[in-house]
Amino acid sequence: QFHMPDGYQYCSVEIHGKILVVILNRPHCLNALHSEANQELGSIFNAFESNEDLWIAIITGNGNYFCAGFDLSSKVFPSLADSAHTGGFAGLTLRNSVKPIIAAVNGGAYGGGFEIVLASDIVIASNTAVFALPEPKVGLAALAGGIVRLPSYIGYHRAMDILLNCKKVTAEEGLSFGFVNYVVEKDQVLAKAMEIATNMLRCSPDSLRLTKAIVNQQENKLIAMMIEQEQSKYFTAMLNGENKVEGIGAFAEKREPNFANPKL
Repeated sequence: QFHMPDGYQYCSVEIHGKILVVILNRPHCLNALHSEANQELGSIFNAFESNEDLWIAIITGNGNYFCAGFDLSSKVFPSLADSAHTGGFAGLTLRNSVKPIIAAVNGGAYGGGFEIVLASDIVIASNTAVFALPEPKVGLAALAGGIVRLPSYIGYHRAMDILLNCKKVTAEEGLSFGFVNYVVEKDQVLAKAMEIATNMLRCSPDSLRLTKAIVNQQENKLIAMMIEQEQSKYFTAMLNGENKVEGIGAFAEKREPNFANPKL
């Protein structure tokens, strides 16, 4: 084991042979990520993609949460097109990667945190983990890929209950729905992820990359279509509307939002 020489501010990085381990490290805000953290993670996963000695990545969180999503205290909300240039949320969710990604979900995965999970190839979850896409409660939507991926993974009606009702899902429910592969005790999450990654190293990396590239072809097209729609009337109404301001303000003030009628 050795650490990459570059210092990182919002996460820690380890290399174990051909396996990269990225640990989100903002436990004071439940590992929520702002623009700077996303850019840092984007640079890490860019390096991962270009380093042929690294075959597999594991992403996990420090503390009791995996990731609580976007840090709403941040005043900078990048466009989808800009976010896509750095790979999306956590440098992963809008990235067209052919290398295997394993999510080791040590705790709550909300908003963008859940979208990291959905963008991963194998998901190991703590039995205490909870998943949700609560963005509509603050005037936003699951635009880091959740809208596209969840229905294709678990079916339309089950996904819409989570997307429109902001429903929380337990690790065991995630296992039964099909977006979680393994549920283990919290202190075994990373060890299980390392076990899976180590076993995967027995396979040809060329074969794994070909497999992932073909499997993800349709999903990548849908993600690209979502980004292209950023200038559509529904995107504009949400991103520039008063309900987004009200939702984020209510969240900051710890009160229920008072949403207005849509302007479309």
